[in-house]
Amino acid sequence: MSLENNATESLPGKPEPKGDGGWNRVHPASPFVRGWVALAAVGFFFGRDAFERMLQGRDFLDPNLSGRVPWLLAGGAVVLLLTVGGFILSWYFTRYQVAEGYVRVNTGFLFKQQRQARLDRVQAIDIVQPLLARIFGLAELKFEVADAGESAVRLAYLPLDQAKQLRATILARAAGVVSGPETTEEIPEAPEHVVLSVPPSRLIGSLLLSEQTIGILAGAAVVVVVSVFTQNQTLFLALIPGILGIGAAYWNSFNKGYNFTAAISPDGIRLRYGLLDTQAQTLPPGRIQALMVTQPPLWRIFGWYRIHVNVAGYGVSGSTEGAARTMLLPVGMKSDVLRMMSLVLPDPGVEDPERVFTAGLDGLGPAGAGSAPGDGFITTPRRARLLAPLGWRRNGFFATKTALLIRSGRWWHTLVMVPHQRTQSMALHQGPWARRFGVADLVLHTTAGPVSPRVFQAGVEQAVDLFDQQAARARAARKRQTSEQWLAQVAPQAPEVAATIPAQAAQPQQLADPTQPQTSPQQEDRHDG
Repeated sequence: MSLENNATESLPGKPEPKGDGGWNRVHPASPFVRGWVALAAVGFFFGRDAFERMLQGRDFLDPNLSGRVPWLLAGGAVVLLLTVGGFILSWYFTRYQVAEGYVRVNTGFLFKQQRQARLDRVQAIDIVQPLLARIFGLAELKFEVADAGESAVRLAYLPLDQAKQLRATILARAAGVVSGPETTEEIPEAPEHVVLSVPPSRLIGSLLLSEQTIGILAGAAVVVVVSVFTQNQTLFLALIPGILGIGAAYWNSFNKGYNFTAAISPDGIRLRYGLLDTQAQTLPPGRIQALMVTQPPLWRIFGWYRIHVNVAGYGVSGSTEGAARTMLLPVGMKSDVLRMMSLVLPDPGVEDPERVFTAGLDGLGPAGAGSAPGDGFITTPRRARLLAPLGWRRNGFFATKTALLIRSGRWWHTLVMVPHQRTQSMALHQGPWARRFGVADLVLHTTAGPVSPRVFQAGVEQAVDLFDQQAARARAARKRQTSEQWLAQVAPQAPEVAATIPAQAAQPQQLADPTQPQTSPQQEDRHDG
């Protein structure tokens, strides 16, 4: 990728450029933190027999190997030196630079690799601390950029204070708090205001009442019934691997959701969580493309909900880490959900947002013909009730001035919210059965993630009207989109934090010039199948 600037522009919050053009090295302990498994493997291979003999009360060294002990020790020393030497070379040839509007990382001494990310394309910056890194006071920085399915750049590892300083500097520029390369002073980490936290007791309760618990109980009941009828007790042995896997899944969910805290700051929404491995995310709300609130059946007893989001740059990941990074709220009450939704969408576009969002979370349309009831949601027509006997009154959509709300699910309540300017493309889908009953689905395309916005089984006329109107709303929203400096819009929720924003950063930018060409939805297709 060619660079437009020739002069090196160094960001504040990092060491001053040296003779190597401003390149800096990570912490010397970084390769040992990353490769401790290799050291443990070497120690296990050469020390396993001696350790077992010591536990058995025998001689530390096998007398039959007395003549070969020096050679074994020499071989172990060589392997250890090669491993440590590889770590040292890995550290020496790993360098990073933040200059010219890019963050770059060079690695490798035999096979060299350079990764770089444009600072203006950075979607989010995470600080990750595995357990061993926490012991050494180190942290890893993950830079997420648009159109990347995985982290574009990872700096592992930096001292925790230096990692926070570097993140604060970059996010301050992204938020508009600091602008211009002439700024040289160190930028402190932006203040924050905690808006909610998840108690451990609620987290444990949510895991016990989750969907996987229902699956476990159903599977156990099937095994018991089959074993009773077949009188085959060996079926219980087949449950052991499943029990171990389920236990690991519960532990991962608890470990990732423990001590979950959400706060707001000038640079975005800050999420902190983790028991052994801690992670600190900063999500600029303007990077959130879609939001989904779900409520499993058993959670309705206590009024619990969870929130997932699509974030530009995070992509799709089936791992536990990927699921945790797209979790805006692991479990919370309705008040917590409304608070988080107000951060993502400060202007809901309706006069009574609590009533509308409550109808989206728990509402149920009347047994009408698909017209908008009192809560404003347009539901599936009565003629199509055979396609969704339980959910046709629940399925519906409501368009505010700023977002499209989509609700579905009679037992598993789901509410999806897509800001109008985040609609990238749309498609109408109608299968043979849907054509028979005069309904169609409208699919909205955003960035990849756990949220898949889809209006289920709307009347054909309403689906076509929504298709045309949503395209117009998306174009209009992009034209009037202001700065991503979102804190000015949510200042009443955190006045002590908003007071730290310079006056020039709090002023909204000019609206887009309507005479200039605007970006329209990439694709607006209608598919009949």
